[in-house]
Amino acid sequence: MLEGWTDDAAPGIGPMGNPLKPGVLDLQAQSWAEYGAKVGAWRLLDILNDRGVRAVFYVSGIVAERYPELVGAIARAGHAVAAHGWSQHIIPAYQTAEEETRDVARCVGAIEKAAGARPPGWLSPRCTPSARTSELLVRAGFDWHADFFDSDLPRLHQTPAGPIAAVPFTMEVNDMPLYVRYGAEPEAFTRILERIVANWPRLGRPAGCLDITVHAHVFGRPIGAIEFMNSLDVARRYGDWAWLTDHRALADLARG
Repeated sequence: MLEGWTDDAAPGIGPMGNPLKPGVLDLQAQSWAEYGAKVGAWRLLDILNDRGVRAVFYVSGIVAERYPELVGAIARAGHAVAAHGWSQHIIPAYQTAEEETRDVARCVGAIEKAAGARPPGWLSPRCTPSARTSELLVRAGFDWHADFFDSDLPRLHQTPAGPIAAVPFTMEVNDMPLYVRYGAEPEAFTRILERIVANWPRLGRPAGCLDITVHAHVFGRPIGAIEFMNSLDVARRYGDWAWLTDHRALADLARG
């Protein structure tokens, strides 16, 4: 997750814990978030490249506009650059049809200009789409939509404009809720991942998706990057039944 906010907005949750009074711009949280594009994403890129792992970077449109050299480097390294809304405080469920259509279009334009290719996938800010989001994405040429929590496996989702691959997004191994919201120690990230993967054969069902999700402004910092490296090692340790892949490949499976 490579997230950004417009100049008049900031993350609603951050490391200080205590929010400011309503109507006051939280410059501390804004500066904390800027670390992602300035430093954290580059560190995560190095980790992925050193290990030969390809990922999907979900990028805010405003980040692609402000940091085109970073987004271009991500694409050149072979990672998919997907869209993550324009700014993280703009929630599709709150938008009118005209506002959402405009934001999808400007995300596509900014990412295509920076990455050299249109974004193939979409994840809404807060993972909260509107009732029309999937249809808008089909009409805009997207391959997959990841705002789905109702399945273990990717599938085709039907819209009035045609089908789109619905890639399930999981929250069990995600630095934002674990480390920022709930205050768990960084090691919990890797420990929870290994608990799930090691015990997967005992669950009975043959397959399911499990996301390893880091935010560039959270676990792009050294304390989290260490756990990101450890998590990739865990995924490979259980290679007899764990396939280390990404949303792009899962969407291809759903489309056949």
